[in-house]
Amino acid sequence: MYSDILYPTDGSEGAQAALDSVRGLAEMGNTTVHLLYIVDTSQPGLGIAGDPQDQSASGMVGTSEGEAGGMTGIRHRISQVRETAATEGDQILEETAAELEGVDTETSVEGGSPHQAILDYADQNGIDLIVMGTHGRTGLNRYLIGSVTEKVVRLADQPVVTVGPD
Repeated sequence: MYSDILYPTDGSEGAQAALDSVRGLAEMGNTTVHLLYIVDTSQPGLGIAGDPQDQSASGMVGTSEGEAGGMTGIRHRISQVRETAATEGDQILEETAAELEGVDTETSVEGGSPHQAILDYADQNGIDLIVMGTHGRTGLNRYLIGSVTEKVVRLADQPVVTVGPD
């Protein structure tokens, strides 16, 4: 049926809700489940959205090289945050792979804008189907926060199965 299924997860309850569906689909045939964790490096607070030399991109207007570690210190802290997030991602993927014992899995931690990283991974790895959980946000929260799942549904070339938290 499907030879390669992509299951992006952040370890949340919303993502976890889709795991049973992933297992069921994978057990229907000779399928590899690609477990993907995204470290969101698109946010200006992590210093990636703009030029790293532009202090306003990191929210540190007024900080110079000589003050409180300057940009070098900021870059170091950003690097530490990313490393911590990647380590957390590795742990989440390891636990998820263990829950899919008996299913062929591949794991990957990627960086970037979450929805775009998912789409890129799917295109680059011959993914046949994307299965994603939703967080169940509604109203203003959904509007303000946005939905990675919604963006993937709108933009993916592959079919996308979404599973709600309930």
